[in-house]
Amino acid sequence: MFKYVLFLILCVTSAFADDVCVAYKTRPGVRISKPDWVKKVGQPLKVMDLYHGNVTATLVDEYDIIVNIDELPNNGGYCVGIKNINATIGYSDFLVKVDMRHKMDSCSYRAVLAHEGEHINAYLSVIDDFQDDLKDSVYSAANSIIPIYVKSEMDIGAAIDDLNSRLQTHPDLILVKQKISAAEEIRNAKVDENDDKYQELAKCNG
Repeated sequence: MFKYVLFLILCVTSAFADDVCVAYKTRPGVRISKPDWVKKVGQPLKVMDLYHGNVTATLVDEYDIIVNIDELPNNGGYCVGIKNINATIGYSDFLVKVDMRHKMDSCSYRAVLAHEGEHINAYLSVIDDFQDDLKDSVYSAANSIIPIYVKSEMDIGAAIDDLNSRLQTHPDLILVKQKISAAEEIRNAKVDENDDKYQELAKCNG
């Protein structure tokens, strides 16, 4: 019986603390930026598709959270809530692989490289198109998160980590990333559909 009473008291205390922290919630400011990106080109020792290179894109998905820390009266603890979010979302690195049978700087090498450049542009254009959606999703997610109650200053760091975790696992953010991934697949498929690599490579002597 004692354990159940203790559990009930803890639940009531937690609920009371959450209710108190609702009063300290503010509308978060959101800024979305894209990282600078670089392209690297390599030729693996393993034979690839002669007409097709390959692009590996590295997605940056980082959130810098600035918080409000409000001290409750009578040493009652603290409410830690999201004040601003500076998010960096986009591609930082592209690794392009070209079949080793294409001599570097040859006509065929340049033709394959140009085609893979179109894929890079496809990735970048999707991120550009989704800037407003990303900002809206980050704002919606952040604005739905109530400040977290902590009893002591020592717990503030853990509360900030918890806020970050709640933000990144929010359904709105997950959904917009799924939409971005789907758009990338469609746009990259169109690049291949409209590709004239066979004609371009046929013009090359090596």
